[in-house]
Amino acid sequence: MRIGVLLSGCGVYDGSEIHEAVLTLLHLAKQDCEVEIIAPNILQAQVINHLTEDEIERENRDVLVEAARIARGDIQAVDKVDTAQLDALILPGGAGAIKNLTNYAFGEEECRINPQTKEMILTMVESKKPVGAICISPLVVAKALADTDYTPRLTVGCSADEAAQYIEKELAATHVESTVDEIVVDEELKLVSTPAYMLAESIAEVDVGIAKLVEAVIELS
Repeated sequence: MRIGVLLSGCGVYDGSEIHEAVLTLLHLAKQDCEVEIIAPNILQAQVINHLTEDEIERENRDVLVEAARIARGDIQAVDKVDTAQLDALILPGGAGAIKNLTNYAFGEEECRINPQTKEMILTMVESKKPVGAICISPLVVAKALADTDYTPRLTVGCSADEAAQYIEKELAATHVESTVDEIVVDEELKLVSTPAYMLAESIAEVDVGIAKLVEAVIELS
């Protein structure tokens, strides 16, 4: 089984959340899955000092190059990947999901999604292949499926969260409230989501949800 893991950089504040990405890769490895790590070959929207959480101005970094840190260099650009060769796709969270894969973090009114990301997610859903979404990345999936006939069911955890309300009101998806150790499975569209660090207070809590998500994605494949 070959599963794509779509990264958005490296680091919780401007890319992929590293714990979530590594735990995803770990649980896929434990299930003997072949993994294709991928990322869009675009510039990051921001570069954040992860010590101070301040933006580093006048510095550019490439999403693909930064994500290669997590992939230990074994990574492909999204537009170089044949989606037909993937059995499933998983998106870890992190601010890169709403800064690089989409620009939701900079304003709901003009939120756009990276076209290559949208095409990959939509192709997977249309091909009836599972898509797993962790932390804030269910918003990316919902954005990819907005303005289609699909009505995805997914979770970012708390329904009172601004992202959850945006998912329901603006993207016409169904948000399902969940706890940190739960997954939400949309059986019809083969979508699996879990809150991870949207609710978690430790990496151990994140691990529980991601383990369940990976198992469910494999079962749906």
